[in-house]
Order: sequence, then structure tokens, then C-alpha cells
Amino acid sequence: MATIQLYSLGSPNGIKIPIALEEMGLDYDVHPVDILKGEQHNDDFKKINPNSKIPALVDLNGPGNSSHSIMESGAILLYLAEKSGKLMYQDPVLRSETIQWLFFQSSAVGPMFGAFGHFHTYSKDACDHPYPEERFANETKRLLKIIDERLENQDFIVGDEYSIADISIFPWVIWLDVFYNASEQLSLKSFTHLMQWLDVCKNRPATIRGFDVFGFSEIGKT
Repeated sequence: MATIQLYSLGSPNGIKIPIALEEMGLDYDVHPVDILKGEQHNDDFKKINPNSKIPALVDLNGPGNSSHSIMESGAILLYLAEKSGKLMYQDPVLRSETIQWLFFQSSAVGPMFGAFGHFHTYSKDACDHPYPEERFANETKRLLKIIDERLENQDFIVGDEYSIADISIFPWVIWLDVFYNASEQLSLKSFTHLMQWLDVCKNRPATIRGFDVFGFSEIGKT
């Protein structure tokens, strides 16, 4: 048994952690959580994450050599970066910027992209009013523009190195295109700096291995 136990599935947040673990070279076991069957509400899982969300992680060799549970994808990425000493800057300014962009993803990209995907893809029959989809499409495009402008003069979200800031964001952009089928509606290709960055991120060997954990090994070829 590996010391790191991952509870997750193939979602924009869930896929980040195997990608990071592959980049960091940390051994881990995967426990798929079928949210369609409500497994996230099982008592055993709620002991790991009382909020009943994936991903969640248990480090059997955590601080003080004791078992340690972590919830929230951003918190997990930060914990693993500190544990491994990888994908996180030591420079205090760049470290601060990395954490800021983790929060940007958690507070803006995830909720807004996810809400757009819900109304665009999954709730057509439940809500025929155009306002919700238009509202979240506009906000999604605003956030894409922020990321695109950020990448205009640099290769990665923070500094000149790939970090957990990149891993926290790029799966959500993939979901807009491949799983929400919204590339044309959002004019994704017009965000040229973002698309160049996305191509680099999704074709990294660790990304391909991470996606393969949940059967998405072809994602880098889309």
C-alpha cells in the first residue's frame, strides 16, 4: 500500500491531483468515488471530507508520521508541493503569487466555469431561460481573458516554471472544450496565449499519465 491514498474521479478538480502526483513522482493508490451513486456521502468518505466532495487525500505518513486527511483540490496541491519540494517556488514573492493564483482558481475559475458547464451542458431540460447560461458564459470569457493576458509575456501562470498554479487551472479549460463542447461559444481559439499554454500543459508526460488514471489518456491529442 502506498502512503498516499487518493479518493477522486475524472473531473476538472479530481484530475488535478493524479497529474500533480505524477509530476512529483510520489507513489499513490487511487480509490474512485462514484458521485452518481452517491458514494461521496458514505460515512467512511465523510470522515476524510465532511463536505462530501472530491478530491480528497489521506497521507498515511503525514506530519508527525501520522495519518493526515486533506480536502479541497487547492489545499491538496499546496500540501503535496510542500511535501515533495516540487512545483512550488521557494522565492517568497513567487510563492505568494502561486498561492494567489490557487485562490483565483478556487474562488473564480472553478465556480464560474462549473456553473457555465452546468447550464450549457446539463440543465437544458430543467431551465430554458437564456439568462443563467449567458451570465456564466460572459463571466467565463472574462476569466479566460485574464488568464490569456497573464500569459502574454510568460510561459506559465507564475514565473518561468510550471507549478501547481498551472495544474490548478488548465484542466478547467480542457473541460470547457472537450467535455462541455463550448469552444465556439466561448471563442476559445481567440485566446491565443492561453491556448499555447494549454497545449504545453496537456502534452506533458505526467499530464497524460494523470488523465490515464481515469481513462482519459487521449486528452493530449484533442
